[in-house]
Amino acid sequence: MNEPVKSSAAWSADQPMVSLQSVHKSFGELEVLKGVSLDVMKGEVICIIGPSGSGKSTLIRCINGLNDIQGGSITVEGQEVNSPKLDKLALRRKVGMVFQQYNLFPHKNALQNVMMAPVHVLKQDKSEVEKRAYALLAKVGLSGKESAYPGELSGGQQQRVAIARSLAMNPDVMLFDEVTAALDPETVKEVLVAIKELADEGMTCILVTHEMGFAREVADHIYFTDRGVIVEHGPPATFFTEARDPRTREFLGQIL
Repeated sequence: MNEPVKSSAAWSADQPMVSLQSVHKSFGELEVLKGVSLDVMKGEVICIIGPSGSGKSTLIRCINGLNDIQGGSITVEGQEVNSPKLDKLALRRKVGMVFQQYNLFPHKNALQNVMMAPVHVLKQDKSEVEKRAYALLAKVGLSGKESAYPGELSGGQQQRVAIARSLAMNPDVMLFDEVTAALDPETVKEVLVAIKELADEGMTCILVTHEMGFAREVADHIYFTDRGVIVEHGPPATFFTEARDPRTREFLGQIL
């Protein structure tokens, strides 16, 4: 029998909501994560930055069980993500994820995309889900676009539908994997505004991002990864101006 993810009531807020301890992940001969450890407290916003191929996206995909790990431990609200008894669906209700590609159903309109998982996976009442879906689309600035199909929406609008869709599962943690990387510059801001509002409301967020200005503004803590390890981390106030490791300084020098 599958073991459910612990409810928030069974988990103490003075413990990390998400905890990675010495996580190792390989794809065949290639070791992508080489002993990564970090803790995320409830309500924290964590930004993970670093060069391409440094393991950033793999790291957050491991948090909601999309990638299995070969060593170490990942817990969400005290529950081991890689337990063979874990109900992965229950985990993904707790941990929402928004990807670089929107992955919307092209034959469903915005409202239907947001409603699908709660209705068909969670078997929730359709009328209640519909009310919530309208509210979530309004929350991400898409009132009036409920009947629009993905092909009729800009990239930024599609990404905001994807955010609303993930929020429809009522997660405790949101993961964002380079969600602005595929967007035109003029649509990046509208997506970042939607994420910032979530963060301001106290949603626990872990973001892989290359938007340094955004990271500086919203993050409580920034982690710099390179070659599968966390090289350096700290609050934005000191991270961007007082980096100690030469690799961190070199990276920041190239992008700032």
